[in-house]
Parts: sequence; structure tokens; C-alpha cells
Amino acid sequence: MGAARGLARLRAWLRARPVPEGIRITRVGLWYLLFALLVAAAAVNTGNNALYMVVAVMLALLVVSGFVSRANLTRLELELSLPAEIFARRPAVVAFTLRHRGRLFPRWLLVLQVGPGGRPRLVPFLPVKGVARGATELLVSRRGRHRIGHSHFSSLFPLGLFRKGLRYPAGIDLLVYPELFPGAGVELERGGLAGEESSRRAGWGHELHALRAFRPGDDPRWVHWRKSARTGDLIFTEREAEETLRLSILLDNGLPTGVTEEQLERFERLVSEAASAAVDHLERGFEVELVTRTAAVPFGGGARQRRTILETLALLESAPRRRSALLPGDPRAKLLRLGLGSSEAAA
Repeated sequence: MGAARGLARLRAWLRARPVPEGIRITRVGLWYLLFALLVAAAAVNTGNNALYMVVAVMLALLVVSGFVSRANLTRLELELSLPAEIFARRPAVVAFTLRHRGRLFPRWLLVLQVGPGGRPRLVPFLPVKGVARGATELLVSRRGRHRIGHSHFSSLFPLGLFRKGLRYPAGIDLLVYPELFPGAGVELERGGLAGEESSRRAGWGHELHALRAFRPGDDPRWVHWRKSARTGDLIFTEREAEETLRLSILLDNGLPTGVTEEQLERFERLVSEAASAAVDHLERGFEVELVTRTAAVPFGGGARQRRTILETLALLESAPRRRSALLPGDPRAKLLRLGLGSSEAAA
């Protein structure tokens, strides 16, 4: 039992320990090495002891710089706070808290990068036992589930001759929503009389439809009394009918066998178009449903419906192509049909 626990602790330590990323020479460092070689060549050719001392000092500075730069990246602790929503190809602001857990020497010129698509962020100074807070950006190119395995730290301290890097384990899982198109204008099919917008027919609404003579059975509350006083006859006010705003998004995720890269990119664009239309219409007060070959989200509105649709689209995968049509949950709702056409499928 003791050996097993010790082995488990060793594995946990190996997973949690920082991993060196190697050393990259900078332009300043390259010129420094070339100058050191020239001085060394001059010392060998001339036998000048002063030149030998200069070469020794320059090489010693290289060694000291290596040790100091490595120590400058150790004993760090990073906490990340991700935003509630992360969209593909859109920078997401990630708040961070960086702590110095060492007991000796502050940290200088730290460059933090979260994930492979993150934007580098400079932390110029971190005192002993100190805390630095700020924000950086994360950019993910594809929707779906992703994992940030490591956070990257690098530094040019102390002399800027080399850039050393160290990876700290992060282990953060995130769900990336489809890319949203700004100001997405989509062409909707009219699936019947839908919407709390004017339907251009008489009914019980708020917008004025027409003025006409009062007929038996009309509601006297809607008599236009001023107009009636002018004409001497009862004038009735007709209002335009209004019904519930609804949008049904029919996204055909059926793809043919042997699909090409171009068709896959087109499919990803269709997913983004569906997400953009859903978010736009939900913000305008619509009830929105999503219907695909493999999943369906019934009509709903508000923040919860937005999150449900975005999560469904983020995880949506392709399915075998079928000939049966996708049907909306409400035949009166406005329709948005998205899918690869037969011409594209045959290409």
C-alpha cells in the first residue's frame, strides 16, 4: 500500500511539475556570441592575457544568465478565470492571477501565454510572495470541446541574450461556441402568420389597420369618438393582428460520403449562420427552435435557450445524408433552412 501511494504521488508530481520548453537565442544573443568568438580568436592569435580575461568574463555572463533566467521562471502559480461564453475565431478575455511562491528574488519580465492561440501578456515585475492580476486573450479557431493543457511562461531576463520557456500544467476544459457573424442578415421563409410584428390583417393588436363604419357586433371600446363626432356616424378602429414571434432553424447536418474539405468548411459556415441567426432573433424577442438530423431544441426564449442552442451547435457533428425533409415544430413560424445543396453534394 505504501509503495502504491508513493508511486501515485510521484505520478501526480510529474504531471504537475513545470516542463522546460528549451532555449531560443535572440538577435542580441547572436551578436553577443559572434563578438565573443571574435575576442576569443584574437586572444588565441595574440596571446594577450587581457583578451583571455574578457572572453572568460563574457562566457561567465552566459552561464550566470542561464541560471538566473531559469530561476526567474520557477515557483510561480497561475489561476485563470475564463469567460462564460467563448466563440470560435473571436478573442476571449481571460482574467489571471499570478503568484510568486518563492522566498528569494523577485521575478522580472515574465511573458504569459494561455494556450497555443493565446496572446502574449507581459508581467514586468512580480515581488517575492507578491500577486499580479490582469487579463490576456485566448483565440480558438474551431468550435467544440478543447483542452488547455499548459500555460506558457517565457522571459528575456536578465540580459536578453536567450529566451527561456517553461510550461505550467493548466488542465482546463472548455466548450467553444460557433463563430458569430456580425450583423448577420439571413433570408427567412414565411411559414404562416407569425410574429408580434404586424401581420397586415385585422385583429387584436396595437398598430392601426384601418378606420371603417361601425358594424353590429363590434367592440364599442374601439370606437373612434373624435372621428365619429366629425362625421356624425360611428367610426370603428381596426387594429392589425399580432401573434407570437417564432423562428424555426432547420439545419441539415447530413453530409454525403467522401465529403471534401471545401464542403466541410461550408458546413462549418452553415453552423455559424445558424448560431448567428439564433442569437440575433433571441435578442429581438423571438422564440427560436433548432432542428437537425441528430438533435432538436424545442421553441424557447431567453438566456437559457440561447445557451442550449449554442451548446448544441458547438457539439453538432455530421450525419449520413437523408432525403426526408426537416419539419418545423410550428408550421406558422418563420423558417431558416440551412444545408448543403444537391449540387454541392455531388461536387
